[in-house]
Amino acid sequence: MTIENRNLSYACGADQLEGYLACNADADGPLPGIVVIHEWWGLNDYIRERANQLAEAGYCALAIDMFGGGKTAATPDEAGAAMNAVLGDMETGTARLKAGYDALLAESRVDASRTAAMGYCFGGAMALHMARIGLPLRAAVSFHGALGSFHKPAPGEVKARILVCHGGADAMVSMDDVAAFREEMDAAGADYEIIVHDGAMHGFTSREADENGRKYGIPVGYNADADRDSWAAMSRLYDAVF
Repeated sequence: MTIENRNLSYACGADQLEGYLACNADADGPLPGIVVIHEWWGLNDYIRERANQLAEAGYCALAIDMFGGGKTAATPDEAGAAMNAVLGDMETGTARLKAGYDALLAESRVDASRTAAMGYCFGGAMALHMARIGLPLRAAVSFHGALGSFHKPAPGEVKARILVCHGGADAMVSMDDVAAFREEMDAAGADYEIIVHDGAMHGFTSREADENGRKYGIPVGYNADADRDSWAAMSRLYDAVF
């Protein structure tokens, strides 16, 4: 399989955003398109690796830039400031999500009728936001993402099938948050699945999480079983909706 990958610049109003596109270049026809949304660290090599994995699985993936200018963070303080700047202005945050989605749809290899969004930590919350506001996604997947809502969907507004992969030992997103999310999705009539991975901490898909936890004293950690099982669950969902 030949994978085509390249940086992709696109705009949101006056803001220049720097994404990363990875596609299966051998496909005969249009491919399902996946928006990939980064952690609070920004669009770094980890997120590019995930986009490449999706391309290897037969999709066209666009890792989008939520911070602007391709900004990445080197410390939790920098990451928190960048993330909170988005969360504190979700009008702009929503516009950036839509701009990334539109940039994916503009790619000639992408089948605009078959799209999904997925994200990690902060990015998981953003993927769920895309579903909550009713974007025409087939699926939305959150890996160890925050579950609080910036938009309460009306019944029928959520069009995507939702998968939430949550760590049973997550100290940042509680089981109370999971219960509240479940109530919100039930009220909206959403089609969703929540998988709780026993013993997994926040950040369980990232091999850098153990080192980041030690270095910065934050409750994150890699879990190989949860990483593998959550990716498999996502793959099953994509097979079903595409």
